[in-house]
Amino acid sequence: MNDIKVWLSNIGWDKYNIEIASSDASFRSYYRLGLDGKSFLLMDSSRQKESLIPFIDIAHRLESVGVNTPRIIEQNLDDGYLIIEDFGSLHLAQMTTLDNLEFYYKKAIDEIILMQKADTKNLPLYDKDFLLFEMDLCDEWYLQKHINIFLNEEQQSQLGSILEFIADEVLAQPNGYFVHRDYHCRNIMVKNNNELGIIDFQDARVGAITYDLVSLLKDCYYEIETGRREALALYFRDKADIKADDETFLRWFDMMGLQRHIKVLGIFARLYHRDGKDGYLKDIPLTLKYVLETAVKYPQTESLCDILNNYK
Repeated sequence: MNDIKVWLSNIGWDKYNIEIASSDASFRSYYRLGLDGKSFLLMDSSRQKESLIPFIDIAHRLESVGVNTPRIIEQNLDDGYLIIEDFGSLHLAQMTTLDNLEFYYKKAIDEIILMQKADTKNLPLYDKDFLLFEMDLCDEWYLQKHINIFLNEEQQSQLGSILEFIADEVLAQPNGYFVHRDYHCRNIMVKNNNELGIIDFQDARVGAITYDLVSLLKDCYYEIETGRREALALYFRDKADIKADDETFLRWFDMMGLQRHIKVLGIFARLYHRDGKDGYLKDIPLTLKYVLETAVKYPQTESLCDILNNYK
């Protein structure tokens, strides 16, 4: 904190009050700077300085297609600090009720359609190797480290075949789109004018058309009833003018969800066992529910339920 205060003093921001705003699943922390009713956020990436260049790059890409991202006010790349626009502290789930869910979630879906127009040049690809790498986190961190289960050779082969199938299915749907990668309720802020502000986009990649839609509608922190979720998924299909029937599109959606949630089981366990962050353990049951409910629908993935059901 002292280093931050020295930098703020050097750039003439030392009169601003500073208080902790939040931290996230990475090594970033956020502070709110306030003075005379004005408020800004200070992003402290001093333990992850390399993330600032991608943040600035992706912010410009998204801004150029009309996505509302935080304006960058000041930057200190050497020490790992940015001062950015403050979108407030209310995120999507905090503003959503049963009555207004479609209103807010359709706005969030419209933002996905905008994001998918962003320039993807030189962004890393969601190729098969990376899809499998992410899903392998489940075995390493969730099964082995978190619930102390080590699959035998037959189970390992079975799991490997399932993950290969999921990766192939993801790659069989339309790809080559900008992917935010963490487009969930906590990264979608609701501003005073009810407009949405999008944050935490610095890890963007190029991937499947349904990735961010899955992140939003099968959110690990907020559950939407199945019928409303599927209707919203089809709203995206229609609004984005995607040529696929209901069954095909919902299969794309399901397979992308399996890939993401298998990965997230591993990530939530890793955040606890490696990084000492236990706040995500409470989100494992919903994530596991998504995996089981989806896997049982398809003959190629239903045996995943046997593996996970024995140990949940």
